Amino acid sequence: MGKVVTLGEAMLRLSTESGKRLAQSEELKVNYGGAEANVAISLANYGHEVLFASKVPKTVLGEAVQKHLQRYRVNTEFLITGGARLGTYYLEAGSGERGSAVIYDRKGSSFAELEELEWNLTDLFNDAELFHISGITPALSEKWQSLALKLIHQAKKAGCKISFDVNYRGKLWSQAAAGKALEQILPEVDYCSAGVLDAIHLLGITETVAEAENETAFYYQRMKERFPNIQVFYSTKRVVHSASVNDLMGTLWMDDHYYESSVHRIAPIVDRVGAGDAFSGGVLHGLLKKMHPQELIDFATAAAALKHTVFGDCNQFTEEEVQQFLAADSGKINR
Repeated sequence: MGKVVTLGEAMLRLSTESGKRLAQSEELKVNYGGAEANVAISLANYGHEVLFASKVPKTVLGEAVQKHLQRYRVNTEFLITGGARLGTYYLEAGSGERGSAVIYDRKGSSFAELEELEWNLTDLFNDAELFHISGITPALSEKWQSLALKLIHQAKKAGCKISFDVNYRGKLWSQAAAGKALEQILPEVDYCSAGVLDAIHLLGITETVAEAENETAFYYQRMKERFPNIQVFYSTKRVVHSASVNDLMGTLWMDDHYYESSVHRIAPIVDRVGAGDAFSGGVLHGLLKKMHPQELIDFATAAAALKHTVFGDCNQFTEEEVQQFLAADSGKINR
């Protein structure tokens, strides 16, 4: 399997215990994450050679990010140091009908303040098969919108497939700004994580869905017509019964056919953060291994469901463990 490169902002996460408000908490749990870093960890767990590129401060926090990645065998050769601080976010864990809430404190971070690409791009993409980036990175600044596009162009020049997760965050930029950036980025993309709401609110695809049509398949087809270069679209459908109980299903558009997984009832949820990244990691693993589309979407959705059962941002399961979970009845003891 070829080398995979992911690039994005690594972050410090400070989270409350379930049942406690952030303003009243006297202690917070410490974790490290970030969308592209989480995907890198998933793929490394599945046996791929994965390199994560970012910039972190030359402090004990930057060192902690490096150790976090190396713990999961992610290559940190291109984790450069410098700048003032590590981006941070606070997570107030939800419970019952009260959803979780995120507060960002990432302004002025080492990664967000980059004015030019400080990596040797020839070395970064040397022998790489796939480059993965998400919409969170261009959302950080106007400068990062141009830098992200430059990275994608360089990766394509080096022969990489381009994977892009729209990953829209309303607290980082507006729908209009995101849509404008996507119109430049998506013509360069091969694999794209984007769902119905992205199609409608970011890409302005508002055609009416006939009553007999599958809504998700309809919008995948419309996005494919708009961006014929994109070979694969994928996303999840989630029914939120409460902060602790969700139904999850994966969907895929590949080779002009629509596929969906079975529905996973996740109850109770230990930690939902990073489940989308676990899903992306599962899809990319399936593509790299050339799985049949149905096998691929089943694997990716199972990986996302498993992520809900562990604390922290990243998926901690191997390919074998995901396959065992798929083969077994949910919740059975694996003896």
